[in-house]
Amino acid sequence: MGGDAWWQTGPYRRDLAAAFRQAQEEELARDDRGFGSRSVDELWQDETWVEYVLTGGTGTVLDQVHTVASTHAEWGPFMRPLTDEEIRAWCPGGRPTEAEWLDAMKSDRIPLPARACGNCTELHHDGRPTAIGYWGVTAD
Repeated sequence: MGGDAWWQTGPYRRDLAAAFRQAQEEELARDDRGFGSRSVDELWQDETWVEYVLTGGTGTVLDQVHTVASTHAEWGPFMRPLTDEEIRAWCPGGRPTEAEWLDAMKSDRIPLPARACGNCTELHHDGRPTAIGYWGVTAD
């Protein structure tokens, strides 16, 4: 199998790790994938959840453990923010709107990360950050 690409948006918070965790908790509240009422941290301590994610996944922000720095190069089920240079490659102004991000995702101008990995970037409205765009590839 080749892994499936996915993308979604989540709420903006200045603290990217907190925004990511909020997006994960909201996704988990929408659909617990049959794992009951556990937190994201509890799920990642469960070997059954880890196997579930690494052999298929959810196609959402739940497929990554936590955020890492934009310069992080190690493989893992991590969510990595784009560098300014990576953003400017598809959004020359460096402050993408949700519409610009979606257009870039649909036209394949934003490269997909490796399997089981995710990327993210702030999305703007009137020059101010208003959401976070997340995307990745499932592990399968």
